[in-house]
Amino acid sequence: MKVPFNIPAILGTEIDVIKDVLESQKLSGNGVFSKKCDDWFKENLGCHGAIPVPSGTAALEMGLMLANISHGDEVILPSHTFTSTATAIVLHGGVPVFVDAEPETLNINTALIEQAITPKTKAIIPVHYAGVSCDMHHIMKIAKQYNLTILEDAAQCISARDQNGMVGSQGHMSIFSFHETKNITCGEGGMLCINDPSLWERAEIIRDKGTNRQKFFRGQVDKYSWQDKGSSYLMSELQAGYLYAQLQACEKIIQDRLETWNFYHRALEDMQNQGKLRRPIIPEGAAHNAHVYYILLPSDEERKHVQKSLNDQGVNAVTHYVPLHSSDAGKKYGYVAGEMSETDDFTSRLLRLPLFYGLAQEQRDHVIKTLLKALA
Repeated sequence: MKVPFNIPAILGTEIDVIKDVLESQKLSGNGVFSKKCDDWFKENLGCHGAIPVPSGTAALEMGLMLANISHGDEVILPSHTFTSTATAIVLHGGVPVFVDAEPETLNINTALIEQAITPKTKAIIPVHYAGVSCDMHHIMKIAKQYNLTILEDAAQCISARDQNGMVGSQGHMSIFSFHETKNITCGEGGMLCINDPSLWERAEIIRDKGTNRQKFFRGQVDKYSWQDKGSSYLMSELQAGYLYAQLQACEKIIQDRLETWNFYHRALEDMQNQGKLRRPIIPEGAAHNAHVYYILLPSDEERKHVQKSLNDQGVNAVTHYVPLHSSDAGKKYGYVAGEMSETDDFTSRLLRLPLFYGLAQEQRDHVIKTLLKALA
């Protein structure tokens, strides 16, 4: 039996919305469905406004522009994240400052953030890994004390929450991704959510190639002109239509994924008790969105053995990030604040199991049966 690691969620309703977009003859973006997606995030996240963009990477780039990151400015982030989080900093001349992870959630260790702050520190990017929130209460206290901008990388966290609210609602800004590997997808695509209303007007300008075109459309100016730096950050209406159809079924998709996540979690409890692996840890008060189900094996050698055993039986289990601080570009453009022992340890032992919308029970059974055999 073949069990792929991921299959993008396809509901069947997307085609009807795409037809509506084609009939509207408005394809380039910022049309009816872009506004519907904006409204969905304002209603469900509680943000001031949301801007659909071509990718989560583009959303990060916009967010760092709004944070005024320029040459030499330092931005604190975890090393355990995708390259986009760091490349967006470097693109604006900033310096990524890598902080170690906490062992429970694999998120940034908030107890280590303060010692990484220098006079050059301008912002923090907390990355919420696997749909589980960082300790945003602590991070926002640090931000207030040191006057830092918080840009939440919630790429994996749509509809996840912690005890203080929705993930992505607590920083000054947040970003989400709709890449085909995410819970909700439109192939590519992202969203920049603005929680600080004072940033909204400039966000519109940056999104529209540095112009005040939105003011022109609203009749606030008689013609639009170049106002600021920016780029072409519009998501097309075809993407926005597809995305809106998926957002309408967000709860359905996440509940389906949670069934798989919970099945894996129950099935592997005995293996954890025997010390064969460690399952994900969800903090009290957190409600994750089943984006990733990972296991931590005792060693890199054991991980390689288990991964090969699974793949030999048609189960596509995969590792995750190479820590950014140990990569060539990480050494060239950034630096490490303190030790990275936790990150170096768990990234060599982490293995992700197949998890996607529509994963059949017989496939779930095959994953667990094959995994248990490999562990034995």
